[in-house]
Amino acid sequence: MDYLEVISSAYESSLNYLWKLVTDPLGKGYLNGLYFLISISLIIWGLEVLLPWRRNQNRIRKDFWMDTFYMFFNFYIFDVIAFAALVKVTYLLFSDFTAILGYKGGVLVDFSNVHWLTQMALFFVIIDFVQWCVHMLLHRVPFLWRFHKIHHSVKEMGFAAHLRYHFVENMVYRPAKYVVVSLLFGFQFENIFYIYYISVLIGHLNHANLNLDYGPLRYLLNNPKMHIWHHAKEFPKSHPNGMNFAISLSIWDYLFGTSYVPSSGRDIELGFANDEHYPDSFFGQLIEPFRKRK
Repeated sequence: MDYLEVISSAYESSLNYLWKLVTDPLGKGYLNGLYFLISISLIIWGLEVLLPWRRNQNRIRKDFWMDTFYMFFNFYIFDVIAFAALVKVTYLLFSDFTAILGYKGGVLVDFSNVHWLTQMALFFVIIDFVQWCVHMLLHRVPFLWRFHKIHHSVKEMGFAAHLRYHFVENMVYRPAKYVVVSLLFGFQFENIFYIYYISVLIGHLNHANLNLDYGPLRYLLNNPKMHIWHHAKEFPKSHPNGMNFAISLSIWDYLFGTSYVPSSGRDIELGFANDEHYPDSFFGQLIEPFRKRK
């Protein structure tokens, strides 16, 4: 299959997939990710309205509707527009390149014959650690930080802030996950996608305006009281490049010394230095990282 066929096939399959999600809400034989996303968003928003942690924050907080659009744009619209085709072409190029180097398939560790529950647990831990590493890079590599600043431009925290991020971040996270899953470890994908949905739920809760820290489990699971400090406008001297990089599992920050939760953090200022000059529109934020630095 040549590259034009790959691109054409990618557009066709992504459009068909989106159409299937929209027209089959009950998901016969599978969990419908679109309606799952809508359902957990409405439930968590309802909890934010009924049980807000920051009571002075409006029910429809600053940038609520833009963040909601980000949520659907990053999950579905951008995939249809370009990303699905770009990913397939990238994977084909990568496969061609590794073939030149003599790689003929196979994995370093094959988990495909392990019980499916064990597979899911291992997949969850491994992928979460990969994402934690990538998240660290987004903060420490200046070029990548320019794109990640969009996520940190949030001034009032709520569940939808979870998915306010530049589409370029997908081009960092997804290849890293692909290499780990496809080249290093072998997994059966029949049930793996449930881990993806669990991660989305945890991410929504991490950003929610809810008074949650999970008690002793806070040392294992990321939570709003930990993640709010990740969005602090001012970083402490002990963590000049940021802290609390956890995606789902907080344990990585405690293990590697990047945890920082000095208090509940309920009323700290969010953002970054000089963020008052940062674009506040969707398209303004998309083009901001590509603008020439003064």
